[in-house]
Amino acid sequence: MSERCVLAYSGGLDTSVAIRWLQEQLGYEVVTLTADLGEAKDVDAVAARALRTGAVSAHVVDAKRIFIEHFCFPTLAAGALYEGVYPLATALARPLIAKLLVDVAREEGAVAVAHGCTGKGNDQVRFDVAVGALAPELRVVAPVRDWDMGRPQEIEYAARHGIDVPVTTDSPYSVDANLWGRSVECGVLEDPWAEPPADVFEWTQTDGASSDGVIEVGFESGTPTSLDGETLAPEELVARLNAVAGAHGVGRIDHVEDRLVGIKSREVYEAPAAVVLHMAHGALESLTLTRDLQLFKRHVADEWGRLVYDGLWFGALRAALEGFVRATQEHVSGSVRLRLGHGEARVTGRRAQRSLYQSDLATYDRTQDRFDHGAARGFIELFGLPLRTQTRVQGALDDAAPLPVQRRTRRRGDG
Repeated sequence: MSERCVLAYSGGLDTSVAIRWLQEQLGYEVVTLTADLGEAKDVDAVAARALRTGAVSAHVVDAKRIFIEHFCFPTLAAGALYEGVYPLATALARPLIAKLLVDVAREEGAVAVAHGCTGKGNDQVRFDVAVGALAPELRVVAPVRDWDMGRPQEIEYAARHGIDVPVTTDSPYSVDANLWGRSVECGVLEDPWAEPPADVFEWTQTDGASSDGVIEVGFESGTPTSLDGETLAPEELVARLNAVAGAHGVGRIDHVEDRLVGIKSREVYEAPAAVVLHMAHGALESLTLTRDLQLFKRHVADEWGRLVYDGLWFGALRAALEGFVRATQEHVSGSVRLRLGHGEARVTGRRAQRSLYQSDLATYDRTQDRFDHGAARGFIELFGLPLRTQTRVQGALDDAAPLPVQRRTRRRGDG
């Protein structure tokens, strides 16, 4: 009996060819796993295609809720955006798919798992490292990384073996999508000077986009729970927000990023819900977190983003950071109002049950002001003491020299 290999199967060209290649070249019986993360495809049709192509069994997992609830929302709570821009949609999906691969492999008695990643991207690292952490006894096979075929040769291979794939040589882009975002690369996008053509985008509108709209997002302990006052399941909230914000053109990202493998890559993303939720969450934290906590949490956000991007979701550091992030979110409950329109989202209001913003401290109305203005003198005296001491003992820095500016001086009585 042949050994079994579980293939992460999307139904596209690479993984469809991989089914037959794994059988012919490595002698595996191939089991496929298709994870439904909300990329709007008929997963049952994908599973049927896998069986027609030669898989001995095809597993389909509805993982939308666990993806949003246990991967995307904790990353949102951390405020993590890779290089301050990318919401990490594809990167967050990989550890979940890796875990599902391991689960199915153990159920099926497989000795290996496989994925359709190339040797040039980040995903190969994410899959290999995650599987190695969860199940070091399993072999990891990467057919696309190992074979010598390019895209035209793969299409020819599929035609020669009667493999049904919905791809032609006319499709120039490589696309990955899930509920948290859609990424597009290749084709004209490989020129960082070229403006992305209209056919790159599917989720966001700009031409003819609807007029300004206002939404309200509710949070409980840092987790989005409602949209416009209606409590929604995590995956439903994100899907609805993708549609609403995308209709206003919100969520387009054009980014040249540093890949883990050492190259720069131009990526175009559409992430309407992620962009809006990160903005709203940050606005709510501005009310509820202290200055020191916000400052330190920015470092945590950067590190969390790097760890996720680099495929280290299952590492000890990210798990430890999650404990810190969870502690910071205890009081991040409330609502944020945003105006959407013309490709932008703007926060226009925020409120929190345990807000640190106190009107009687912030107001400039002296009749309602509880702030002790007299105490400011002593505070400034002590705060500035080290700087005054330094300049008195060591002399003023160059900044104290007169600036080379043109001045006009008028005195009383001048005509």
